[in-house]
Amino acid sequence: MTDATDDHDEAEARDAADAVYAALLARIGEGSPRPRLAPTRRAVELLGDPHHAAPVIHITGTNGKTSTSRMIESLLRASGLRTGLLSSPHLERFTERIRIDGEPISDEAVARNWEEIHPFVAIVDVELEGAGEEPLTFFEALTVLAFACFADAPVDVVVLEVGMGGEWDSTNVADGQVAVFTPIDLDHQSRLGATITEIARTKSGIIKPMASVVTAKQSDAALEVLEDAAELTESTLAVEGDAFDVLESRVAVGGQLVSIRGLAGEYRDVALPLFGRHQAENAAVAIAAVEAFIGGGAVRLADEVVHGGLASAASPGRLQPIATDPTVIVDAAHNPHGAESLVAALDEYFDFDEVVYVFGVLADKDAEGIAGVLGRAGGSFLVTRPDSDRARDASDLAAAVARRVGADRVRAVERLEDALDDARAWAAGAPKRAVIVTGSIALVGEAMAIADDRGWSRA
Repeated sequence: MTDATDDHDEAEARDAADAVYAALLARIGEGSPRPRLAPTRRAVELLGDPHHAAPVIHITGTNGKTSTSRMIESLLRASGLRTGLLSSPHLERFTERIRIDGEPISDEAVARNWEEIHPFVAIVDVELEGAGEEPLTFFEALTVLAFACFADAPVDVVVLEVGMGGEWDSTNVADGQVAVFTPIDLDHQSRLGATITEIARTKSGIIKPMASVVTAKQSDAALEVLEDAAELTESTLAVEGDAFDVLESRVAVGGQLVSIRGLAGEYRDVALPLFGRHQAENAAVAIAAVEAFIGGGAVRLADEVVHGGLASAASPGRLQPIATDPTVIVDAAHNPHGAESLVAALDEYFDFDEVVYVFGVLADKDAEGIAGVLGRAGGSFLVTRPDSDRARDASDLAAAVARRVGADRVRAVERLEDALDDARAWAAGAPKRAVIVTGSIALVGEAMAIADDRGWSRA
């Protein structure tokens, strides 16, 4: 009876959590954010300011935000702190976005917290509608929910990943003690600006007075903006390549061995179970951010913290093998900068003779730019469509990719399941072939779910 009761309770909790997600999805989607902070501020004010319940490390950038956020969280947890992490988007279930001590929030906790905050969210919705504005969006409501969950847990520190941009992103109601910047490049130009300078200005809005600012290597245009913002807010600025750096990255089984010079010391031969030089650089940024948070950048982290924190770091959907025999790798590269990192990592860490890209993108992405980068490295394309109302049509996308790489290398396959079957059949036809699923985080999440459902073998 106990097992049956437990199963029933778990099913009820899952249904309740799914109902929360459905309620969020009924709002304006996260692909259409509103450049405003007042509604989120009003909601957290009504809830008693849960966004002030714990100190915050705030992270923005164009690529590498989620990987860096997860490394920071893992290092903090290895330091003995209870952590909260908000990241986006999710791969399979939305509870992945709100993590407590490294684990997705429980279905029971997310449903209970939503039930408690929903009356206050409804008050803000009514106020907004009375003022002629739209109600809280998906991401605004999710941000409020996350703050409530972190306060309820409670946690010692919150790692907060920006949804889009920075200055007007709903997460920016929080005051980050440490502001972290991953590489800034062109993406979401219709929302953030047409140039890297404009995008960097929007992102620099997360820098609060007297903060510690930690940034990856940036273009001159982006760095100039961050330097100006740090000066205006009387914040300290630590730049990769100057204040801290990757000293060495060596290919190892299951990832790489890295040596990093942090803000307060060196950390040698640290196992990082992630592929790609860009992940070593993300790790350096993460270490510097944690050094800035825990000791103001003046106290070296214990070796066991760095080794343990990075060894347990994971970044699902980022250069992740999800099947062997034949090899299938997923990577969430969704802009040309991310595609460059993918191509470089495939060359350095793997030994494939031929690859096929199972490729699908959302409509607002630079599909031609991504395909151009991937195409220069060789390989053919099976173009498909992610399961999203924002996805670009497969036939239209295939025509665009063909213009970049040649029609003989491109075929449209409407359903992802069929594209994966065709790609795996091709890859099984010769040794040292691989399938690379990329172009959209939504597509990657679907592929991972299919691999799990079908029980594909993994190394």
